[in-house]
Amino acid sequence: MSAMTTSTGATAPAASSSVPSLTSVFVHLKLSLLRNGLKQSGGRTAVYIVSIVFGVLFAAAMVLGFVLLRGSADAATIAVLLTGVVALSWAVMPLFVPGGDETLDPSRLVMLPLTPRPLVRALFVASLVGVGPVLTLFLAFGAALSVAHGAAATVAAVFAVPLTVAVCVALSRALAAANIRLLTSRKGRDLAMLSGLVIAVGMQAVNFGAQRLSRPGGLAALEPAAAVVDWLPPAAAIGAVDAAGDGEYAAAAARLLLTAAALAALVYWWQRSLVRLMVEPDGSTIGASPGGDAREKSAGTGLLSRILPGGRTGAVMERSLRYMWRDPKTKAAWVSSLAIGLIVPLANAFQGAGSIYWACFASGMLGLLMYNQFGQDTSAFWMVAQTLSTTADAYAELRARALALLLVTLPYATFVTVLTTAVLGDWARLAEGLGLAFALLGAMLATGAVVSALFPYSIPQDSGYKNVAPGQTGLAWISIFGGMLAAPLLCAPVIGATIYLHLSDQDSLLWLLLPAGTLYGALLVWAGLKVAAPRTASRLPEILAAVSKG
Repeated sequence: MSAMTTSTGATAPAASSSVPSLTSVFVHLKLSLLRNGLKQSGGRTAVYIVSIVFGVLFAAAMVLGFVLLRGSADAATIAVLLTGVVALSWAVMPLFVPGGDETLDPSRLVMLPLTPRPLVRALFVASLVGVGPVLTLFLAFGAALSVAHGAAATVAAVFAVPLTVAVCVALSRALAAANIRLLTSRKGRDLAMLSGLVIAVGMQAVNFGAQRLSRPGGLAALEPAAAVVDWLPPAAAIGAVDAAGDGEYAAAAARLLLTAAALAALVYWWQRSLVRLMVEPDGSTIGASPGGDAREKSAGTGLLSRILPGGRTGAVMERSLRYMWRDPKTKAAWVSSLAIGLIVPLANAFQGAGSIYWACFASGMLGLLMYNQFGQDTSAFWMVAQTLSTTADAYAELRARALALLLVTLPYATFVTVLTTAVLGDWARLAEGLGLAFALLGAMLATGAVVSALFPYSIPQDSGYKNVAPGQTGLAWISIFGGMLAAPLLCAPVIGATIYLHLSDQDSLLWLLLPAGTLYGALLVWAGLKVAAPRTASRLPEILAAVSKG
């Protein structure tokens, strides 16, 4: 008995000491996920390597830029604001790319016997493994280097740099944990597909800001914003380095303490979200509401059904409009086109370099939504194909789809043109701007109907980032760019009339371009539908095979 006891007592410590810590397990798990992900395909490995190379070059360029900023009067302003932008990126990116990192989803761990505090510690350390944290470390180091002057600033930088990285990572994970059920739902995938819109809007904002800052004394306009961001973690840590270099030791200590307190608050919030995620039921475990049947019965009698015409036209229009609202990729395309079609004309108008003709950009972006009409239906197009036995059926189908687009695009193109005119203050050219916009919209709808019949392609539904099925990229390029080149040529009569009236100084007749452009655009739509209808009816097998490929 004593021998058994001795044996048990001797082996228990050895067994417990051989068990790895939870933190090391999660770090090895993160490395394994990265390694196995790269093994999936050579293309993914190549993309990852290229991203690392570009990331290193970018980090090196940023550090070099911060070194060159040393001694500049604007160094603190730039360092603080860039740190704030980096933190904002850490906060936003998980909301738009939830599938980019499998470890962002803590719901995968709910069935494991893990307590929140060790889990948070392990996840936090594992989160520091990756390209993003390393790049953030270099950027924080460069920002601190640009404002560090003296021994006190160097000591502050020793604390500020790791605090900056830690706050960025904790902010990202806390927000992801708090919203993980949204991010993994259908609405979350819709949000992820709008990332292209955010990038497009951000690029326009950066372009506008860069032009403003390139003017003499432009950086001075950033000082009020920097004064506010200077007290917001994690940028406050970089501000502490600058304050310590200026001898403001109390302000530096306050900023460092504020950043540390923010880190503690974020970790606490993260831990609370994990507890709530692991103990509270989600929608999949809650029974259906008793009133669900009533809501389902009333769903089919909405406003659309009452205002749209009857028959096939109304049914197709309602189906198209519901796709715009419910289908994630169709919704993403619509939101992107609406936003970019408004941003580009207004950005140029506000910069003083725009003209009324930039409003036609909205018509071009919205007209592209007519392209690949049948590919948007994916494999469900076979149900529509059963009703397209004649050319008249195909014409009615295409006409209804065009009317559904016009229901949104026509008033929106008018709104963008009027708003651009108001910003420019050039009301005398409103009529010609509207005429050109309507003519271009008609040309885009006409060419879109034709290329939808001639060059259909499938849109994969299993990926939020692929809009063309493998092997059909050439069809997509021909469809989009062929139509985009043909549409301006179709508008040549209206464009020629505009140029002639301006060159001949007949400004009093420019108002005629509005009815002329509207009528010409309507004729183009009618002609395009007439050309596309027989081709759609005769090529139904080819169209069905093409759109069902993905």
